[in-house]
Amino acid sequence: MSQMRRIFRPQIPENPFMPRKPAQPVPPPTGAEPQVSPLSVLQRFRVLIRTAQRHSQWIERQSGVTGAQLWAMQELFEQPGLRVGELAKLMALHQSTASNMIDKLESVGLIRKERSSADQRVVRLSLTDKGTELLALAPSPARGVLPEALRQASGEELARLQSDLDALLAQIREMDEGFGMQPLPFTE
Repeated sequence: MSQMRRIFRPQIPENPFMPRKPAQPVPPPTGAEPQVSPLSVLQRFRVLIRTAQRHSQWIERQSGVTGAQLWAMQELFEQPGLRVGELAKLMALHQSTASNMIDKLESVGLIRKERSSADQRVVRLSLTDKGTELLALAPSPARGVLPEALRQASGEELARLQSDLDALLAQIREMDEGFGMQPLPFTE
């Protein structure tokens, strides 16, 4: 399924915040170890978050849908007939968040909901022709830069990153039990 790619790729104005070629890290001076500090790590978190935000804003300006909505449309393009709960799992969203997003996409004619004839409670989702056309014209990556970069990481890299982030979250939990350990919601 990941081999399915959109065939038609029109010219999209270049995103001033997203260079075509990834920036290469500046190597440290010969013989010197890179400087690692809490602030240098915090700076990288800020760069990640800001890059994801800017890409999402650029998607919305170019296509008229949010980054999360475009990601949902990409998932439905690759796997037509998903249920809301299945889509929510693919995007690591709460089902009610995914349902609200789907309602918005349906209201503008980009997604179609179809009930199963065997069980009317089962609702399958698919793109409309208008949705497929918008997706073909939309900027890439449709899933967003951070989810796409994570998809391209090796299993070993993901395991190491998750372990390190879990350790950091455990430290935060010890400092502030009331903050709830909840992810930030997608902007819709």
